[in-house]
Amino acid sequence: MSERLNWGLIGGGEGSQIGFAHRIGAELDGKFKFAAGALDVDPQRSREYGKRLGLAEDRAYGNWKEMLDAESSRDDRIDLVTVATPNETHFEISKAFLDQGFHVFCEKPLTTRLEDAKTLVQTAEEKQRVNAVNFGYSGYPLVRQMRAAVQRGELGKVRVVFAEFAGGFFADAADADNPRVRWRFDPEQAGVSAVTADAGIHALHMACFVTGQKVQSLSADFSSSVQGRLLEDDSMVSFRMDGGTVGRLWTSGLAIGRAHGLRIQVFGEKGGFRWEQEQPNQLHWTPLGEPTRILERGAEGLHPEADRASRITVGHAEGMPLAFANLYRDLGDHIQALKAGRESDPITRAYPGFEEGLHTLDFVHAAVRSAKEGSRWVEIG
Repeated sequence: MSERLNWGLIGGGEGSQIGFAHRIGAELDGKFKFAAGALDVDPQRSREYGKRLGLAEDRAYGNWKEMLDAESSRDDRIDLVTVATPNETHFEISKAFLDQGFHVFCEKPLTTRLEDAKTLVQTAEEKQRVNAVNFGYSGYPLVRQMRAAVQRGELGKVRVVFAEFAGGFFADAADADNPRVRWRFDPEQAGVSAVTADAGIHALHMACFVTGQKVQSLSADFSSSVQGRLLEDDSMVSFRMDGGTVGRLWTSGLAIGRAHGLRIQVFGEKGGFRWEQEQPNQLHWTPLGEPTRILERGAEGLHPEADRASRITVGHAEGMPLAFANLYRDLGDHIQALKAGRESDPITRAYPGFEEGLHTLDFVHAAVRSAKEGSRWVEIG
């Protein structure tokens, strides 16, 4: 077995759901060792929390700049850094670590500005560094089953994809002064879009991931239904993909009664799929002219891509941290192959890279233009 890679985390401090999921995901398969961190915006809290999590005192850093300076000069420096900080900081931190030759795994959205995302793609290419964006739901076994089935032609030509991320998480107007909600509708912190950029791009990426296509053009309708919000809390985007597939993306924070609300439906010439993140162990598959059947995660007969992403026996629940872990395993396998001077197995390269992050931002900025211009159809890029 290859020696474990050193991993560092920026952000994801105490009480953070995303920090917990990243720590579980990174270490689950023994690919990475949690070696360094700058976990909180407050330097003292950052150091103390890092030490409580088991970091050595000299690698529990007060801030990311201190971490970058120290790790750059270490013989045992981190191999991969994960950036799990507020959206508006992603660019500066990711760029700084790339410039020093680190591999980077960034939370979504990759950046808030389109030009910054393009710069990160270019920098990662110039530095020849492994780069990834955490569209973590693409790590679910049955999402990978759908992708594999499409690649093998089991659906024939994909005609329609309908993706949605709709919940009631921003439906309460009384949350206007809640700091955990308010920043999401502040253009200074969130950028040009709220729910579409925050949640909708997960569903958009899943549509691209499963179909193997990118969006070419779109028409968007944005709504700010809670008084006082400067950015949208509901959106519907119609789009057309480069492989001929027609798509719809519904994103909403107003869908009271919907908990998490991420789902995808894919309809081809030979059949259709339906999958929901809240019931991730089941995939509904309907071949043309036949009854619907339910494919179970962990059951026999799935494609190798799904089998590889499944960790426990059929009938037991697997969740979000294990989906994240599949991305970390892919990244670990790839980085270990690079360090050993060999080619990595193509099955390990399913993780979404900066190019995918850039595409989702291209989509968001085009959708904002379209919505401002009366839902006019616009081209991507």
